[in-house]
Amino acid sequence: MTAIRNNWTKEEILDIYNTPLLELVFRAASVHRAHNPTGEVQVSSLLSIKTGGCPEDCGYCPQAARYHTGVDVHKLLPLDEVMQAADNAKSGGASRMCLGAAWREVRDNRDFDRVLDMVKGITSKGMEVCCTLGMLTEEQAKKLADAGLYAYNHNLDSSAEFYETIITTRTYDDRLKTIEHVRNSGITVCSGGIIGMGETTDDRIGMLLTLANMPKHPDSVPINALVPVEGTPMEDRPPVPVWDMIRMIAVTRIVMPETVVRLSAGRLEMSMEAQALCFMAGANSIFAGDKLLTTPNPEFNQDMDMFRILGLSPREAFKNKKTQPAKEHAMEHVNAP
Repeated sequence: MTAIRNNWTKEEILDIYNTPLLELVFRAASVHRAHNPTGEVQVSSLLSIKTGGCPEDCGYCPQAARYHTGVDVHKLLPLDEVMQAADNAKSGGASRMCLGAAWREVRDNRDFDRVLDMVKGITSKGMEVCCTLGMLTEEQAKKLADAGLYAYNHNLDSSAEFYETIITTRTYDDRLKTIEHVRNSGITVCSGGIIGMGETTDDRIGMLLTLANMPKHPDSVPINALVPVEGTPMEDRPPVPVWDMIRMIAVTRIVMPETVVRLSAGRLEMSMEAQALCFMAGANSIFAGDKLLTTPNPEFNQDMDMFRILGLSPREAFKNKKTQPAKEHAMEHVNAP
């Protein structure tokens, strides 16, 4: 079994990245089998609970207020609507519900209180809950932890060097601080990035180097292919070659053997054969459902058909926890929207 390391060098990861593809996939598959149950894939559902109007300038994002992308702006969803979406996701096979809000940072107000109620309510249904709400203070992270939040997503997007060319309204250090606050609160960290934004191979390696050398590897690392959206600065970026996605997933698996590697945005454009290679290379999580925040995604039924053909099974919730949060305790704190 490969040792878990937090002292990778850029040269080591680059050598892995440049391995001939079939040999790389074989090596990654061997690491994956040594550290994770084979044929098991976590199925997550992603819901935009507050869409559009974000003050940030992330060059890839259709939810930035400054870009004209045709995204319908809506305020925070009511609690009952989110609970219904969670029920639908669970019946479709999802064990994790991810809630995304187009905020720059979390503010201590009634909207945040409602998000805490969403976390408590969904947890009581026996589902893991992940939130991506922007920057967090340590106190806010603690409140989310107390509400039962399982994971918090805060992507690095790319390397520190390339990051400055795609986002100016938030620094790389801001992102690292939020991840530190999340980790200190006891919530598991979900952090990955996007390829296809014009970055170099060195930038891809730099992002993985930062993640792999954290004090503890992220529990989950999403690998996204850019989905160019008309109206954003990246609307004309060419499609990401599927081989690049397979390569990134394989390298991620090798340097972070026990991390859940999520095949994320861009999956709609991938054939089942390409996705099968991603699973072989170590991907063991997907988003299911017809939308990823504002961009299209394969539907639940389509994914379940793929699982049957490939012999995959959905991973149960709270598998890495010794005990599942008590449903009754979580429900005690759910308030009206």
